[in-house]
Amino acid sequence: MSHGSTCQREARGGMTSFIARTNVRQRLEELEMRRKFMPVLLATVLSAGFALHSLTASATLKPGDTAPDFTTQASLGGKTYTYTLADELKKGPVVLYFYPAAFTKGCTIEAHEFADAVDEYKKYGATVIGVSHDNIDTLTKFSVSECRSKFPVAADADAKVIGAYDAGMPMHNSMANRVSYVIAPDGKIIYEYTSLSPDKHVENTLEAVKQWAATHKAQ
Repeated sequence: MSHGSTCQREARGGMTSFIARTNVRQRLEELEMRRKFMPVLLATVLSAGFALHSLTASATLKPGDTAPDFTTQASLGGKTYTYTLADELKKGPVVLYFYPAAFTKGCTIEAHEFADAVDEYKKYGATVIGVSHDNIDTLTKFSVSECRSKFPVAADADAKVIGAYDAGMPMHNSMANRVSYVIAPDGKIIYEYTSLSPDKHVENTLEAVKQWAATHKAQ
């Protein structure tokens, strides 16, 4: 065997050993980087998860709680008047729903769905009222164009009603989260639903009203 061949093998062996050591070193560095940044990544994921959870499951009033009475300016079909919850409860159950802001996409969809369902609520003696932090001028327009003059929307510019019902948006309490309540004539909350998606608010509250009506037929 020639001296040259021996040198080539040694050179290749040395290169292979060098590459192996380099790969090991790189792998160790990757593991160290992961060890350092994993807690940060985990904290970020958990924070995002808690934020999302808080948007959909904030501390709202629950069934059995007494619904705080309130009086505020509302608009129905473009006409402004004074709305009092206690007066409406004398007529039957009230579906009180909070929404973030008039004329936004989700709130417009929700208003349309409530407008379409108003006559169905009436079959069971229930009325509907929407509440947001918008001013009454904005809601006067909203009551016609999006609520289609089918139900009133009330102004809560100072967020007092939103606060009383624990319906504020997390980290922005002056703006309402999307929260729906069904309130029985005795002033007790019988159903609560919180979700930023407008999809199930009408369906769920209507079902709660139907269940209430079914148990009070003979009364």
